[in-house]
Amino acid sequence: MKDGFLRVASATPHIKVADCTGNSQKIIAMAKEANENGASIVVFPELCITGYTCSDLFLQRALLNAAEENLKYIIKETKELDCVILVGLPVRANSGLYNCAAVICHGDLLGLVPKKYIPNYSEFYELRHFTPAKDELTSIDFLGKQTYFGKDIIFECLGMPEFKLGVEICEDLWTAEPPSGKLALNGATIIANLSASDEVIGKADYRRMLVRSQSARLLSAYVYTSAGLGESTQDLVFSGHNMICENGSILAESKRFTTGIIYADVDLQKMESERAKTNTFVGEDDFYNVKFRLPLKDLELKRTFSKTPFVPTNKANLDERCEEILTIQATGLATRIQHTNVKSVVIGLSGGLDSTLALIVAVHAMDMLKRDRKDIIAVTMPCFGTTKRTKSNAEILAESYGVSFKDINISKAVTQHFEDIGQSMEVLDVTFENGQARERTQVLMDIANKTGGFVIGTGDLSELALGWATYNGDHMSMYAVNASIPKTLVRHLTAFEAEHSEGDLKKALLDILDTPVSPELLPPKDGEISQKTEDLVGPYELHDFFLYYLVRQGFTPKKIFRLAKIAFSGVYDDETIKKWLKTFLRRFFSQQFKRSCLPDGPKVGTVTLSPRGDWRMPSDAVNTEFDF
Repeated sequence: MKDGFLRVASATPHIKVADCTGNSQKIIAMAKEANENGASIVVFPELCITGYTCSDLFLQRALLNAAEENLKYIIKETKELDCVILVGLPVRANSGLYNCAAVICHGDLLGLVPKKYIPNYSEFYELRHFTPAKDELTSIDFLGKQTYFGKDIIFECLGMPEFKLGVEICEDLWTAEPPSGKLALNGATIIANLSASDEVIGKADYRRMLVRSQSARLLSAYVYTSAGLGESTQDLVFSGHNMICENGSILAESKRFTTGIIYADVDLQKMESERAKTNTFVGEDDFYNVKFRLPLKDLELKRTFSKTPFVPTNKANLDERCEEILTIQATGLATRIQHTNVKSVVIGLSGGLDSTLALIVAVHAMDMLKRDRKDIIAVTMPCFGTTKRTKSNAEILAESYGVSFKDINISKAVTQHFEDIGQSMEVLDVTFENGQARERTQVLMDIANKTGGFVIGTGDLSELALGWATYNGDHMSMYAVNASIPKTLVRHLTAFEAEHSEGDLKKALLDILDTPVSPELLPPKDGEISQKTEDLVGPYELHDFFLYYLVRQGFTPKKIFRLAKIAFSGVYDDETIKKWLKTFLRRFFSQQFKRSCLPDGPKVGTVTLSPRGDWRMPSDAVNTEFDF
C-alpha cells in the first residue's frame, strides 16, 4: 500500500486433525478472501495443513506425503493472488523432521523457516517428533526444486523497501532469545508468528502481553496466528487467539474460541522512522534476503487516527497521564529551585491557560519542597489588550493558591518606550504587540533580581513549534516548565487540576478553560478579547497533530495530510486542513532561530524541541522539500 501502509491478515481455519486435503481447501478459501479484502500478507497457524495435535501421526509417511502434496496444491491455487501466504507443515530434511513455516507468493515457494525452539515440557512433547532448526542457512530439494531452508531468512518486497518479513514459530517467541530479535535487527519490519498455543487460565493475558511487548521491543509489526477449533481436545483446548500489533499497540485481536480472519493496516514507515532514531538498533549477523514482488495497493485505510495524539482518549488513562506529567514538571522545577537556592520564583500570570499551568506546577513544586507558597510571586501586568475577565481570573488564582501577588500596570512604561522609539499608538503592528511582551519580561526579570529569584517561563510546545512567541519577550525565562507540553495537553492538565479543586479556584480554572487563547496585545472590543490566536495561526488541535507526525514519526507532509483527513473527517474540510498544514510547515521552518536559544525545561513527552535534546535543526533550513 502507499505511504508505507500494508494490510495484513491473521487467519485461523476450522480444521480437522490429519485431514490435509480438507484443511488445505479451507486455507485456500481464506487466502482468497483475505486477498479480496486487500491483504498483502496472510498468516495461518502452526502446522495448519496437518493440524498441530497429530502426535505420533507425524511419524507416518502417508501424512507427511499428504502435507507436501497439499502444500503444492495451495501454491498452485493461490498463484494469482497478490499476497504472501504463510502456512505451517512438517518438513522432512537432512535426516530429520522439522516444524516449518512455508512462505509462498505468486505460485513460488520463497522459503521454509523451521522452528528453532522445540518445547518438551508440561503438555508439550514436540522433541518426540521434531528437530530444532540449525543455525546455518541451507538449500534443500523440496517439491522438486531447490528451496532455502533456515531461520535466518528475511523476505523482502521489491518496490516497497519498508516491507521486510521475518518468521518465527510459536515457542520461539516465549524464549529468552527469540529469533525475531535478530530478524528485526537485520531489517525485518514485520514478524509473522505461526503458533499453536493452548488455553489455560490466565494464559491469554500473558500471551497478549508477550506479543505486545515483543512488537514494542523490536519496533515492528507483529502478526500472531494461533491454532483454534478442530484441533484435538484429547488433552488440550485451542482458542485461535490471533493478534496484530504495531510497536506495542494492538491493532486487531480475534475473539477467542472462534475461527476466521482479522485485518489491520500496519505502518511500516513508522517502524523505520522509529528505528532510525535508535542508534542501538543495529544488526551484525548474516541474513539471507529472498526477494519477491507485489503490486502496491491503494486501499482505503481500515485504521483510525486520534485527533489528539498527545492526549489519551480513555478518561482513566488521561487522569493518570495528567498526574504523572504534573509530577514530572513539578519535580524538575523543585530540583532547579533546590540547586539554585533561590528565595523566590516569579511568574507572569495573565489569566490565560499557559501561565495558569505554570502557576499550578510552581505550587506543586513548593509543596514538594515544603516551602511557603508565598515564595511564588505571581505578577499580572495589564496593558492595552488586557480584559477584565483575564485580570480577574489571575487575581483569583493567586489568592486561592495563597501565593504572593503583584499588579503592575505597564501601560505608562510601554507608552514612554513607544515615544522613545517613535512608535505611533495608532499603528497596531508587530512592534505595538512585541513591545508589550518585552516590557513584561523585563519587569519579571527585574523582580526576580530584586527578590533573589528566577523567572518561570510559561510558553508551551505548540507555541514553540509555530514560533508564536516574542523573541526575548515571553520567549525567554530561567526555567520553562511548559516547554514540552503541547497546547491540547495544556487544556487537559488544567482541567485535571480543576477537577481536584473547589470553590473560587475551581470556578476560575473552568473559566480560564473557556477563555479564547490570546496574547491580549491588541485593544479589546466592547470589553471582550479581540485577538484570538487560533484565528490567526489556525486551530491548535491541527497544529499539534501536524507536530506529532512531523517530529515524532518523520512523515512527509503528503502522508500527514492523508492522516489528518481521516482523523478530522467531518470537523475540517480538506482545503482547511491543507491551508493550516502549509502554515504550520512555513512557520516551523522560519522560526527555528527562536528554538535554538531556548531556556532549560523538563522533557515530559516523546516530542520536544529543545536544541540540547531531541531536536537539532539549523535555523537556516528551508521547507522547499516539505511542500506538497
